[in-house]
Amino acid sequence: MAIVNSNYEFTYVDVGKNGRISDGGVIESTIFYELLNQGKLHLPKNEDTVKKMNFVFLADEAFSLNENILKPYSQRELDYEKRIFNYRLSRARNCVENAFGLIAARFRVLQSAIHLAPEKATYIVLAICILHNFLRKRGGSYISSSTFDREDNDHILQNGEWRDSNSQLHGLQPTRNASVSMRAKMNREQYKDFFNNEGSVEWQDNILKLGRA
Repeated sequence: MAIVNSNYEFTYVDVGKNGRISDGGVIESTIFYELLNQGKLHLPKNEDTVKKMNFVFLADEAFSLNENILKPYSQRELDYEKRIFNYRLSRARNCVENAFGLIAARFRVLQSAIHLAPEKATYIVLAICILHNFLRKRGGSYISSSTFDREDNDHILQNGEWRDSNSQLHGLQPTRNASVSMRAKMNREQYKDFFNNEGSVEWQDNILKLGRA
């Protein structure tokens, strides 16, 4: 389980959870999640964010909705405004997919089972994440302008070169169903309204018309 920033760097990594746990459920076993629920992550206050909304982490549909974790709306309940929200969330989450995809392409040991003791496998994965961050900041030849997915002049997403490496990213297994608080739902609604009004971008409607979201 990892958190990635907008510069494709890993800011938090948790490695070594039991493989029988669902991918979405792994987060519930991390120190990050424990501190998040206890309000001890020292996140920015609502007054420090646009429209005084919750500071959030972006996740995909495998994770549970939380006051500080945004996930897409289910495909079964989409209207136009929810499609806009899903597009904007997916556009931002692309940083995460690209960071994972790049390390899988550059460090081929991640493309197959690591036949070592779990403790050693954990050290290997952590070392790769650290090396990735180091090279992301200082390695001029580590990436190029075409390494990551990028948008063309019409904001259509073009595949990055890492996708040509045959490194397959598996979809996450959904977490178990859990009750979602009304405050978490209202927080997502606030972001949906923001992305459809004053926080909109000029091309988002065209992206939907083209069927790209």
